[in-house]
Amino acid sequence: MRSQLARKPENTYHHGDLRDALIKAALREAEQGGAEAISIKALAKQLGVSQPAPYRHFADREALLAAVTAEAFRQLSGILRAAMAKPSKRSKLSRLAQATLDFGLRRNGIYRLMFASRTVSCAAIGSELHEATRETFALVIEALEAPAVDYLRERQALKIWAALHGVVMLAEQGLFTGEAAHATREDLVEDFVGETKAALAAAIKGARRRKKAGV
Repeated sequence: MRSQLARKPENTYHHGDLRDALIKAALREAEQGGAEAISIKALAKQLGVSQPAPYRHFADREALLAAVTAEAFRQLSGILRAAMAKPSKRSKLSRLAQATLDFGLRRNGIYRLMFASRTVSCAAIGSELHEATRETFALVIEALEAPAVDYLRERQALKIWAALHGVVMLAEQGLFTGEAAHATREDLVEDFVGETKAALAAAIKGARRRKKAGV
């Protein structure tokens, strides 16, 4: 009788595949409930693997959260990069800002994982997560389309990044009061964009004037 090759069960994974599967499954859970929805035990059951299996790839839940958050930032960076590259009469900063707002409102569970948990603040310098956040913030700086002068770009990038985060979080908590000012969230974001670009242009002009005067 010819020997038959044993068929691999559907719920087993090649080395490395389980890591990716865990990250993808955790992202789906975070979509619904943020960081609090992610449980290694529940993910193992969902994927049909033993409870110890995930720990071959992640030392603990915090390590999994860091990997998931890094992937979320990479996805956001990809969205922002695509928005900036899209032909438009609007500035790169406007496109980036509106894409960030849309991401935060549509994928709020993921957004809260990224910006409303301690995962990022605990990331070691040079780690996968640290580098992923730096890549995203670098796109904000690039979107300003301005020369590097005395870290002025970085300061304005941080200001508008904080403002965008504030709009998303206020909207998510039902505290956005744009109606009183007859402004939508998108209108408010465009105000931030205009103010940021004007403030940066003025700051660069002032810095160059002082340098020329030898001050």
